Amino acid sequence: MRIPKFGINRQDAESPARFAVDVARLESLGWDCAWLPDSQLRRRDTYVLLAAAAQATESIHLGTLLVNPITRHPSVTASSIATIDELAPGRVALGFGAGDTAVRLSGLRPARVAEMEDAIVLMRSLLAGEEVEVGAERPSYLPFHRPVPVWLTAGGPRTLEMGGRVADGVFMRVGTHPATIADTVSKIRRGAEVAGRDPLSIPLGIIFHTVLVDDPEDALTMAKAMAAGYYEYSPMLFEPSGLAWDGPDPEALKHESGVWPDFHHDPDLLKAGRAVDFLSEAHADAFSLRGTTDDVVEQLIGVLGEAASDGIEFEHVVLHPIPNPPAPDDADDGYTVRVAREILPRVRERLASIS
Repeated sequence: MRIPKFGINRQDAESPARFAVDVARLESLGWDCAWLPDSQLRRRDTYVLLAAAAQATESIHLGTLLVNPITRHPSVTASSIATIDELAPGRVALGFGAGDTAVRLSGLRPARVAEMEDAIVLMRSLLAGEEVEVGAERPSYLPFHRPVPVWLTAGGPRTLEMGGRVADGVFMRVGTHPATIADTVSKIRRGAEVAGRDPLSIPLGIIFHTVLVDDPEDALTMAKAMAAGYYEYSPMLFEPSGLAWDGPDPEALKHESGVWPDFHHDPDLLKAGRAVDFLSEAHADAFSLRGTTDDVVEQLIGVLGEAASDGIEFEHVVLHPIPNPPAPDDADDGYTVRVAREILPRVRERLASIS
């Protein structure tokens, strides 16, 4: 069975220097990848931080998770990520999507599927060294092009199919339920088949919100907030697992409870989870890993093992920390250390033993 690269998408970004030190620490702990969100009103500039990390590390893979075509033009993104690959050759990837808090906090709208598709085609062409028509006087060309793969991050059905058509790989952010994962992969592969690509050749990645909280009641409450966050943005993700939303409209509920900017990102996830206490344990387990390190190991092995039995294997797994670790998360009991020492070795060993 394939052993995926395990990555994390939260680091100490209080300064470029601290980010570089933190990513170097992740590398030394045994993490395979460091992924960085691009959210200009919440974090420092993505490419400045990645450049600092590239120069401070030797083997860890680096990438965006994710950038969008609204706040940066795709040609700017292609130029930036190619420059990062010059600093860390062969260990850079571009994670791309519609945009979430980056666009909403700017008063903008997330990108539409057609906009994302056009952007991916443009960036892949520029990164491959091809001339592209953009409506300028002459075709555009990236003189310092680099072979950086462009991965789409998606959850909606039309976006997933589009990723199968045009992306180098597809990250799923759809939760942990086997039925939802299988349904998601079928859409990616259908898009690939329509485009004349081998459906089994499209690399897959998956993002798991991971509530590493030893208190079982708190872990359940936070996991309910994660389920609500998924419903808030992609209510169709409840359908494959047969789950239902039996509460008020999410926007009305946020207004009433003071949740901001969404259920995933409110600073007080216990408050956010209590606001959706009508959700069940099944809802929580369908959209996150939760509990102690022992709990997370068993849940992660179960999800990946069941996916493999359905012919689904992942090149990348991102363990999104919930709650987000404090900065810096350098204590021995911090998320990044606990996962690296208590979860990743055991999961890798168990996966290696599965034929």
